[in-house]
Amino acid sequence: MTDELDIRDVPDARRYEARLGGRIVGWVDYGRVGTRFVAIHTEVLPDFGGRGIGSALVRRVIADVRAAGHTITPRCPLFARHFERHPEEADIVAQPGRR
Repeated sequence: MTDELDIRDVPDARRYEARLGGRIVGWVDYGRVGTRFVAIHTEVLPDFGGRGIGSALVRRVIADVRAAGHTITPRCPLFARHFERHPEEADIVAQPGRR
């Protein structure tokens, strides 16, 4: 990537957006239930696949959720796989009955 990846939370759209050169190249759609962040869907435009953008989005969301002291419900398969591969980060995964 020649441009720097810019990832931002866009609360009004209920999604995180990844941009390269000002162009949206990926996003995470989410919902919130109390202090629980529900990761619904992650998508990276096909022309930008294989560049680590999806992983960067997941890491940014996790960092923001952790900093806020909240939990994550990984409905999105990319988030679920991340926590399977990195069980050391699963402490922020919401447990049934926990908000």
